[in-house]
Amino acid sequence: MKFFIDTADIDEIRDLAETGLVDGVTTNPTLVAKTGRSFVEVVQEICGVVDGPVSAEVTATDYATMLDEGRYLAGLAPNIAVKVPLTRDGLKTCRALSQAGTLVNVTLCFSAVQALLAAKAGAAFISPFVGRLDDIAHDGMGLISEICEIYANYDFSTEVLVASTRGPLHVVEAAKLGADVVTLPPDVLRKMYSHPLTEKGLAAFLADWEKTGQSIL
Repeated sequence: MKFFIDTADIDEIRDLAETGLVDGVTTNPTLVAKTGRSFVEVVQEICGVVDGPVSAEVTATDYATMLDEGRYLAGLAPNIAVKVPLTRDGLKTCRALSQAGTLVNVTLCFSAVQALLAAKAGAAFISPFVGRLDDIAHDGMGLISEICEIYANYDFSTEVLVASTRGPLHVVEAAKLGADVVTLPPDVLRKMYSHPLTEKGLAAFLADWEKTGQSIL
């Protein structure tokens, strides 16, 4: 499974990229707005930090302008994945960009039939929002299961990118279902390598080692 970081905070991205666990980054207009910086500058800087796909989202809602924005974003760096909403015009834009060789991330997916349309439009990634579904008492992971099954039936190349994750359990459930990618807020990734028993065990080992008076170096 690939881990993408869902943030536009360049310091967070640099810090987590140093772990070697980051395969890409997802951003959106809300995340970039929080930085208070130029959208283009932020995206270009992120693309220089990570080698994997960096999702940069269009802000237009009509096909013609979406396509122009998508082409512009794709020209910013070779690892850009243009992010478009799962609307009629978004799918048209996805089709045009993907046929031109651009990676496209279709976002705001909330149903299996939407995911099917995105795959047929040539999306490189489909982003179902599991947390937002859970928030309204719908089964977010049930949707991931449906999409994975449908894509396997037809051997679609579109990768299932689990978005709107709320915690490590979402990651485990997504991995069990065979999702290709999960995008995580920085704090969720950090929670994944923390466990109280690990910390307790390490403290005990170090205490015992200190009693020996030895040093490895």
